[in-house]
Formats: sequence, structure tokens, C-alpha cells
Amino acid sequence: MAKTGLQHDCALIGMAESDVGIVPDKTPRELCVQVTLDAVRDAGLTLDDVDGLITCNAFAEPIMYHAEAVAEYLGWQPKHCVTVNTGGGTTFMAIKMAAAAIAAGMAHTIVIAMADSLRSYMTREQAMVVQSSSGHPHYEQPYGPTVPAYYALLARAHMARFGTTEEHFAHAAVSCRAWASQHPKAQKRDPISVEDVMGSRPIADPLKVLDCSLVSDGGAAVVITRGDRVSGSKQKPIYLLGYGEGHAYEHISQANDLTTSAAVMSGQAAYAESGLTPDDMDLLQLYDCFTPALLIQIEDLGFCEKGEGGDWLASGISQPGGHKPLNTHGGMLSYCHPGNPGAMFGLTEAMLQLRGQAGARQLSGINTALCHAQGGIMSSHATLILGNEDPS
Repeated sequence: MAKTGLQHDCALIGMAESDVGIVPDKTPRELCVQVTLDAVRDAGLTLDDVDGLITCNAFAEPIMYHAEAVAEYLGWQPKHCVTVNTGGGTTFMAIKMAAAAIAAGMAHTIVIAMADSLRSYMTREQAMVVQSSSGHPHYEQPYGPTVPAYYALLARAHMARFGTTEEHFAHAAVSCRAWASQHPKAQKRDPISVEDVMGSRPIADPLKVLDCSLVSDGGAAVVITRGDRVSGSKQKPIYLLGYGEGHAYEHISQANDLTTSAAVMSGQAAYAESGLTPDDMDLLQLYDCFTPALLIQIEDLGFCEKGEGGDWLASGISQPGGHKPLNTHGGMLSYCHPGNPGAMFGLTEAMLQLRGQAGARQLSGINTALCHAQGGIMSSHATLILGNEDPS
């Protein structure tokens, strides 16, 4: 496969996660420092071998120069030091930025580290205000919508257009929990049924509490380097095969279509760069902040036709034993969701699966993974395709 775009022979060679869920003994910055050191160690390196750092600011501990603050804490002076914030899509957009920096000669090895503590260092009200601030200050916020209400709007639109049911959304939560029950670190592990989801506390019609992602503490980091530096690496390198972005709007009131997202654009770009198709994807790690978001991404990324996402989930295809495993760590619905860093855990899970290190939930014959994230209210999308074979 000829290399194009931002592949540039880059590989992920290290990763780490902190404890997740409720982690009251570490601030977001301390979690970020911890996973930075652990990811570098996982790669068999020291900070002296790494010359770049990209981080994302934390809602619970906002710092103007966040990456510099983390580096300062470590007594480290990387020559490439950047703070990025593109909402939930930050993880994969940061991967793109790191690959571009490496291609430009600005650094050869970069750590991408993110952490936040929405559960331990913010009240429920503070977390809700921060998340709701994405609404338009004149045309949305004055009416008091919550983030769940925005996603409930998407759900209702999909139901009205395609006949999707509340039970269809519930299957997304059931699938993620089935995988989380196999993960010893997951915040929620007890199996649930469609009936459990349907009977859980109403949040924003038609969404119930089990349709909504968790509120968590946690952090994760990865190490990315040039392909010519992976020889003799401690861990099996995971290669960047394709990447794409799609940006539709800032505020949901400006959306042209509530049932189709810019994941269509980001997915098509990633498939084109990789030379692969949805059928070639062995593993899916998608952004399941709310169940309708997951269903819409499944459709927009080409895993079924538009309007068929509910039946796709209800078929069991994404659950353990199905042939399109989805969010095998449990996703944001069951593993953890500490805000903007939430997609990092989908990335680290994909790396573990491609390395063959996922323990009881390890899949067989895994060679490719598609990771997807979105920021805002389905506003800004990023798709990353990974593989365990050198594309050069």
C-alpha cells in the first residue's frame, strides 16, 4: 500500500492508562503526569528519548499552558510542546498533529497525554454547566437545554425519520456493558438487559440514564514515533493507516440534518487514505457518549445503510461473539468517560487488541481497527484507522 497523507510511516509504540472511575487521590495534572511516564516506560524509553508532548486541558483543573505545566512537573523540556482542545475529538486530532509534526521534522517521538477528573474534582452541577456551555449563547442556552437533551433531539429525529425505537438505542448500552463485564478495570461491570435500560431513570425523553455515558476520572497516554525508529521497540508497533476529519457546524441549531453527521466525511477520508473499506475493519472503537450518537456513527461510517443502525445493534453483531466487535473495553457507557480524554481509552483498547494483550476480551485475527471520536454535539469528527502491519 502506498503511503499518502499523514501516514508518513508513523507508529504507536507505547500506551498507558490510569485507574478510572473514581480516583480522588490524584488531580488531573497528576494523572496526566502518571500516564505520560507509564506510556514512555511501556515503550521501553525514557523522557530523554522523547522530544514532544501534546496534551488537552482539563475541565476540573484548567491551566493556560497545560502541556508546559505537565512538562514542568516532570522537569522535562520537550522541543515540541502543545495543548490541544477540540472537544471529544481531541484524541485523534492530536494524533494527526503529532504525525504532521514528525513529518515536518519538529520532533521524532511524541507523547500524547490527556486526563480529567469530572467525578472527584467537580460537582454534578459544575460538570453540567461546563458541558452545556457548547450551546449557542443566544439561540440555545437561554432555553436551558442540557447535553442529554441535545442528544435526545437527535434520537427523536432518527426515530421519526427511520422508525428507530427506544429499544434499538438500548441495545447499544447492552453491547457495551457486555464487553465491560470482561474488563477488570471498567467502572460499570454488572451485565444489563434491554429491559434494564428501558426501566432506568428518565433523563431527557427518550433517553434514560443507561443511555448516557458515565461521569469519571481517568487519564491515558500514547507514544508515537517515526517508522524508522521502531526497530527493536519493546512493544509491537501499531501503524497509522488512514485518517480523516469532518466539520459540520459549531452549534446543533445550525445542523442541516440531525440524523447524518460529518462522520460521513471523516470516514470516507480515512478509508481513502488507507485503501481499506468498512468490511476490512476487524475492530470498531466509536464515541458512545450517548446511545443515539453511537447508532448514527455506525451508519455514517458505512457499517450499515442509513436507518438500519438499530437493527444492526439488535442483531448482536457488536457484542462478544459477533463479527463486528464494538468498544471492547466497554466504551464511555460502561468503561469510563472523563470528558475530552474519553476517546483515549478507545485508542488504548485498540492498541491492546492489535498487540494481542487484551486479556479475557482478546479477539482473534485482529489486524485492523477503526477509532472514531466527535466533539461538540456531533459537530466535529475524526476517524483513525490503525493496523499491526507496516504499510510501507
